[in-house]
Amino acid sequence: MNHIEAFNRILFLQINGGDGTPTWLIQIAIGIADDLIYLIPLLLLGMWLWGDGTRRNQAIKACLVTLLALGANQVISLVWQHPRPFMIGLGHAWIPHAADSSFPSDHMTVFAGIGLTLLFGGAFRLAAAVLTASFAIAWARVFLGVHFPLDMIGAVAVAGVAAVVVAPLWHMAGGTLTSLAERLYRVVLARPIASGWVRR
Repeated sequence: MNHIEAFNRILFLQINGGDGTPTWLIQIAIGIADDLIYLIPLLLLGMWLWGDGTRRNQAIKACLVTLLALGANQVISLVWQHPRPFMIGLGHAWIPHAADSSFPSDHMTVFAGIGLTLLFGGAFRLAAAVLTASFAIAWARVFLGVHFPLDMIGAVAVAGVAAVVVAPLWHMAGGTLTSLAERLYRVVLARPIASGWVRR
């Protein structure tokens, strides 16, 4: 076992909930680990339906960055299988999970992809909210025993690389893509727009 993996396991055991963990804390962690992810589509939908052109541009870009990062995760897991803690009998697993590769964390990748895109795009308050939630996700999924700490760091790295890759492409075609999406949106949701329920 190399030093990095040894550190990864030691840090995991420091965060992972043990036998004496209160039930209420486990339930809070489960809620964060399983349910916080649903805030992301709500955020993006809100940015699109009630945001201006800048927010809509950021929403589409954030989606593309996140999808690219998740695709990269799939490639990484195929090339390098890293077991989850419970697969090697380490710590306690408080929620069931498929015995697949742990690195990088898909949950963390989603939050990091959205958060970093918003941060780089100047939406600092939204970015701060998403990135703060990402820390909670990271803690909860390690605490519950389904991820190692370095799975979370790896997810941030993958999301960062995806953001860098998308940036020049978005500079060339992002405005056009957003414009086309807005035209389609105004046709499909013409009635709610006319009623003032959502922004034109």
